[in-house]
Amino acid sequence: MNKIMTLVCSLVLGTCLLANEKELIKSTLNEATVYSQGAQLHHKASYTIKAGITEISIEGISSYIDPKSLQVKATGNVVIIDSKYTLFYPQPEVKANEGIPAKIVKEMAQLRDSLELLGFDLEEIQDEIAIYKAAQNIISMNGAVRGSGKVNDSINLLKQTVEYYTNKMNEINKKLLALEKKKKDKEKVQQRLQVRYDNLQNYQNQTYDAKKYAPIPRVVITLSAAEAASGKIAFSYLVSQAGWIPLYDIRSDSQTGKISLTYKAQVFQNSGIDWDNIKLNISTNNPYANKTKPELNPWYIDYYAYKRKMELEEISIRGARAIPQAAFNQGFMLDDAKDKNLEEKPALGADQFTTVVHQLIAAEFKIDLPYSIKSNNEKNLVLIKNSDLNTTFKYYSVPKMDPGVYLVAQMTKLDELQLVPASANIFFDGSYIGETYLDPTSMDDTLNLSLGKDPNIVVKRTLLKQKSKDKVVQDKRERTFSYQIEVQNNKSSAIQLIIQDQVPMTTNNDITIELLEKDFARELPGNGILEWEYKLKPGENKKLEFSFKVKHPKDQQINL
Repeated sequence: MNKIMTLVCSLVLGTCLLANEKELIKSTLNEATVYSQGAQLHHKASYTIKAGITEISIEGISSYIDPKSLQVKATGNVVIIDSKYTLFYPQPEVKANEGIPAKIVKEMAQLRDSLELLGFDLEEIQDEIAIYKAAQNIISMNGAVRGSGKVNDSINLLKQTVEYYTNKMNEINKKLLALEKKKKDKEKVQQRLQVRYDNLQNYQNQTYDAKKYAPIPRVVITLSAAEAASGKIAFSYLVSQAGWIPLYDIRSDSQTGKISLTYKAQVFQNSGIDWDNIKLNISTNNPYANKTKPELNPWYIDYYAYKRKMELEEISIRGARAIPQAAFNQGFMLDDAKDKNLEEKPALGADQFTTVVHQLIAAEFKIDLPYSIKSNNEKNLVLIKNSDLNTTFKYYSVPKMDPGVYLVAQMTKLDELQLVPASANIFFDGSYIGETYLDPTSMDDTLNLSLGKDPNIVVKRTLLKQKSKDKVVQDKRERTFSYQIEVQNNKSSAIQLIIQDQVPMTTNNDITIELLEKDFARELPGNGILEWEYKLKPGENKKLEFSFKVKHPKDQQINL
């Protein structure tokens, strides 16, 4: 029976020992996937454990970890039982009194004695001050001094009382002033000695390092092994203190007639750990955005008097902005001539190491170059991609608004580049000429980018007074407007030119508008815009005319 009990106790004790096995290891950050908000950090570590259940604590992680996002994998003949995030609080070392030098101990004893004596002196001074103040009060409250006794009946007695009061009060005041000065001097000495004593008393804590004893974030993984095992642990988690801001450079080259788009990311992070030589991925996904699709509820209507107020949830798309039609900046000309000079072979760009992974609802750019990003929230520029755009160049003119002719680049198939809404810097032949905004969510597959005026194309808009009329017919006033637009191509090459003008529109049934002549213009539906498109040879001159008539009640003024 005793042998059986001994065996059972041994098994229980062995099991307890195995269950209490703990290991502490360091992890290495090797990869980060940066989202528009937040980042997923990937760590790896090596382990070696004994048979049984072992609790492995892993350090070197961010304190801003989202515990719900923790994912753990491991290699080796082990079973992952549990994984969790915790904070470890280091305890400062308590130094024994023997660690204080004898000289300091002796000085502290002397200071304690001096402070004790000063306390007695101050108490004695305070007692004397109280006695003299009581004497002052007694003299002041005496009936003779207050005029309530027989002193009023005798001039000599009054003189004696005044003389006594004056002399005695002066004497007491001088003593009180001396005592107050003595008290203040001793209090200064006491304060100085107390500061010195406090500094000596805190001597053993002077080397305390708050950072050294700050809480340490850990990932704790519990493994079970039938026998001793070793392997690798890979785990990842999400942090919110990181992100990236898109930025584009649109570069136009007059010699080649091409436009390229440089896709860049301004990456920042303040996760509490530096990212040193890690593999960096840029994702257009936002893990913090709402992932639940909206649901429509029945919509009941009734007469206004019985209408019930219903709270409807507004669904808004953040980040949407109005897109400028064009960036009107300094003008330049598109030169069709080719540079025949040989150029040196350009250096490789970081974009040539980027692989695009198309996901169901986002795109991820895997950059095959090591990056180091400090945990200081500063923006670090990362080149994602450089693409030549499908571009056609056309000239546009709206002479009613501006007599200039603008060179416009029309870029298509932007949806294939996995862009997100962001600002874009515009460069022409290496010179910065302005800024625009790219929004691929606008449902338009063509981006019109104005590159500025071309002074070698002249457009003139003239009102033809002979064909313009103003007359009254019965109760109506009829006004006819006729315009001529003349364009001159002074360039040495042919151009594709689009000219736009307009006729007025109205929603008033008393006003009628009739387009009389449009000279083969194309009418854009719904806005009254007329558009002509011509291909002009070098030196060619072109004239076109259009006219319209407006009829309205003669006693009404309209805004023409």
